[in-house]
Amino acid sequence: MRRIVVAGASAAGLAAAETLRREGFGGTLTLVGAEPHLPYDRPPLSKQVLAGAWPPERTALRAGADLAALDLDLRLGTAATGLDTAARAVALSDGASVGYDGLIVATGVRPRGLPECAPADGVHVLRGLDDALTLRDRLAAGRRLVVVGAGFLGCEVASSARALGVAVTLVEPAPIPLAHAVGEQVGGHLARLHRDRGVDLRLGTKVTGIETGAAGRRGVQLSDGTVVVADDVLVAVGSLPNTEWLGGSGLDTGDGVVCDQYSAAAPGVYAAGDVARWYHPLFRTSLRVEHRTNAAEQGMAAARNLLRPERAEPFAPVPYFWSEQHGVRIQAFGHLRGHDEARVVQGDPAEGRFLVAYRTGATLTGALAVAMPPRELRRWRTAVAAGTAWQELFEQGPPAGP
Repeated sequence: MRRIVVAGASAAGLAAAETLRREGFGGTLTLVGAEPHLPYDRPPLSKQVLAGAWPPERTALRAGADLAALDLDLRLGTAATGLDTAARAVALSDGASVGYDGLIVATGVRPRGLPECAPADGVHVLRGLDDALTLRDRLAAGRRLVVVGAGFLGCEVASSARALGVAVTLVEPAPIPLAHAVGEQVGGHLARLHRDRGVDLRLGTKVTGIETGAAGRRGVQLSDGTVVVADDVLVAVGSLPNTEWLGGSGLDTGDGVVCDQYSAAAPGVYAAGDVARWYHPLFRTSLRVEHRTNAAEQGMAAARNLLRPERAEPFAPVPYFWSEQHGVRIQAFGHLRGHDEARVVQGDPAEGRFLVAYRTGATLTGALAVAMPPRELRRWRTAVAAGTAWQELFEQGPPAGP
């Protein structure tokens, strides 16, 4: 190969570029990024950056010298706008077309919008660094924030805002936050945690409209007939994969770039990170995982498989994610969504420290710990990786230590 293009200057894209160089690729390596910023880390945006604990430059994934050592053809502030797989060329927003021998798609996701929350001053989303800095500048003690959506992002922003003395109302249409993903025990615990920290949590309620009043204040109308006055509104109702630019390319883009177990979407084309939907052989289903660790791991795996397809290895990690809310750390391994059972196996939610195991079919597929030592969760990761049968797990007792 003489030229490889990595579309997306993200954690996944950077990991892919570094792996390509580390594995001996000496040709032209083009890294395309829609944002003007050098690759940066996104998880701190809703926590350390929003809280003002980190300056924006601390989110940089690599120092300038390290990036220079990769000898990249770096195209920042330039989005990928089209793909011709027959001609093996990527069209860019500046009018250029870049040919490739190999392509890794790592264009990530964008925030999902709400028709009731049209873009306006004081109505925010949080995906990029600029989003975080704009919102940070508006958060201060005595101000009022409405967060629409009690997913992990919405909950983290609510936590950061409360630490700044902001009055926060968290609106969620489901009766229990995140129950579809992590179960009722964890969702119920998070609801209590936020209420205990002063968050006005409105469950089973939808936003039906927003009116702008005097002095820039907003009246957020809810489906229960109430109106919440706010200075700012954050819409955090999920995300959509950035695949529109692939229209007409022939790639399958049903909820992400659809890949096989090797992260391959087409000959010479691989995908990695939040935008990739790949077949996971351990869980026997297609997944699209929006977590930082997975992005880096898949970027590395896709790069290795692109360089040496004859020795390609399935990408079958045990996904890991973590969140921190009001000083409480939540960590999980495995595939939790779509589970059939969630059982507390250690600790007690009433005491704030517990571990939940997840069953899908007859198999252990995940484990999540709230305020537990990391070693307690790692032993469950091993059991998930082994595809341990649920019945066997409880007949023989909890997994042994690492």
